[in-house]
Amino acid sequence: MVDAVDIIAAIGASLKQASTRALDVSLNEILDMAQNEELEISPDYQRLFRWTEGQQSRFVESLLLEIPVPPIFVIEEEGGKYQLIDGLQRISSYLHLRGALDAPHLDPPIALGQKLTLSDCDMVLELNGLAYDDLPTSLQIRLKRAFIRMEVIRKETDPRFKYHMFKRLNTGGERLSDQQVRNASIRLLDNVFPNFLIELSEEESFKSCTTALTQERRLTAFDQELVLRFFALKNVRDRFKHEVADFLTDYMEKVADPACVEPFDMSAERTVFTKTFDVLAASLGEFSFSFANKKKDELSAGFSIYHYEAITVGIQPVLRNLDPSNAAQMERLKDTLKAIKLSPDFMRITSGGGRNSPGPLRDRIAFAEDRLSHAFG
Repeated sequence: MVDAVDIIAAIGASLKQASTRALDVSLNEILDMAQNEELEISPDYQRLFRWTEGQQSRFVESLLLEIPVPPIFVIEEEGGKYQLIDGLQRISSYLHLRGALDAPHLDPPIALGQKLTLSDCDMVLELNGLAYDDLPTSLQIRLKRAFIRMEVIRKETDPRFKYHMFKRLNTGGERLSDQQVRNASIRLLDNVFPNFLIELSEEESFKSCTTALTQERRLTAFDQELVLRFFALKNVRDRFKHEVADFLTDYMEKVADPACVEPFDMSAERTVFTKTFDVLAASLGEFSFSFANKKKDELSAGFSIYHYEAITVGIQPVLRNLDPSNAAQMERLKDTLKAIKLSPDFMRITSGGGRNSPGPLRDRIAFAEDRLSHAFG
């Protein structure tokens, strides 16, 4: 049993890693900081803004009614600038109200100069249909002077403490996808690996094999998670024990963190990734990760994560023997992959619930690996 003194000492040591202060700032100051690039919102984090116009409007309504709002959290950087790590939905809503929000990822997109028209306010119905310029001057001033508590994590705070703080703050409230949290938070450790994953997700061969992904799934960075999943399963799948999300986060942390010694040769890994998807694009193409139709005699358009795992990892032992420019070989690969997908045994181990655990993962990869090795080994 751990001694109470040891627990207290451990907590004390962690507290020494943090240096914080609290400020009360007006929303007009925040607007000014954002416009002068003194408050930075990283592109990956900015794309997480998801509030509807109704949610934005009710936040503005709360400000006018002087209802207390939660604090925002920022990290102090060199030169005195701040990086936002929690409070995106609230800050972006105010920027939208004032015409200072650029959010091209939304549907419909929001461009600079477009101002929020209030809607779905449920306490002061008279606000609905009004924009900032329509409000009486006294209410405009009230909004400008409304303040919000800003918790500042000083620049001397340990980077790993900053990272874990971001991860804790952004796993509740507005639900973000696991990969969105990874992309934004792991940048506090290092930018290189997150950028690498994003770059590979834009490769044409990868995109042509994953055309079945919906725009909604891409907006949640699921395509980037697929790139991460490829490397994690190819390199360290023996570490997968329980939860896929935790497994992927742990691997991304270890590769990205300069303090860790997880081996990852980016040049070599890029070559393997590119060739993997080049041969899949040249053979099954958009049907690379599809599944059998209802008659089980042909492939249907769609995307199966189980097929993705089995095929991208299962093809690795024979990858060196494959040439995407060899049309005859690619046709044979297409027939082999199709036969795998239409096999009753493969359908059994890649359908239904309870497949997201180490045993079924091992079985589906081994099945694809065995058939591909027999054909091209």
